[in-house]
Amino acid sequence: MSRPSKIVCIGLNYAKHAAEFGNPIPKEPLIFLKPPSSLVGPGEAIVIPKGVGQVDYEGEIGVRIGKRARHVTKERSWDFVDGLLAINDVTARDLQKADGQWSRAKGFDTFCPAGAVTPLAQVDRKALSVTTRVNGKVRQQMGADDMVFDIPAIIAHVSRIMTLEPGDLIATGTPSGVGPLSPGDVVEVEIGSVGSISNPVVAES
Repeated sequence: MSRPSKIVCIGLNYAKHAAEFGNPIPKEPLIFLKPPSSLVGPGEAIVIPKGVGQVDYEGEIGVRIGKRARHVTKERSWDFVDGLLAINDVTARDLQKADGQWSRAKGFDTFCPAGAVTPLAQVDRKALSVTTRVNGKVRQQMGADDMVFDIPAIIAHVSRIMTLEPGDLIATGTPSGVGPLSPGDVVEVEIGSVGSISNPVVAES
């Protein structure tokens, strides 16, 4: 995958995930960014940095933008999508809590595994779901219909704030069930009708 100009992420976009952290549901999509340098592909290792405490998986439906999007309406949002993919928004949870903003906790190298893109024409949008497995055991499982803000609403909202360029990625939020990773684990994020990504977890040497 070519490196995007930006990776736009949506926080607290499933009500049960917000509840598991004791947070209110946002009134509009909560946006943060991950740096392109955090990207890794299938089979590449998620590296837990030295001195960092709990590192969590967060399985998400990813969107890749296909053409330049600015002030896009919700009704036309899908016209600007190239395809969908599986994304793991890996998070240093202790740092997220300590900092109060999320750039450091979300931005480490290897903290954004991203799978192969399935062209939108091949996706059954009604079958979209997130399933995350750690060492083969299901940890997250929820349909996209449980999102607080659906994909068209997210694209429309983000494009009012920043221009989305071809190749940019949007991670649309994680369902409940997030949890820690340890060296030696293998974490897989599967998106219904799209595909999956699997990555081993290692400690920084």
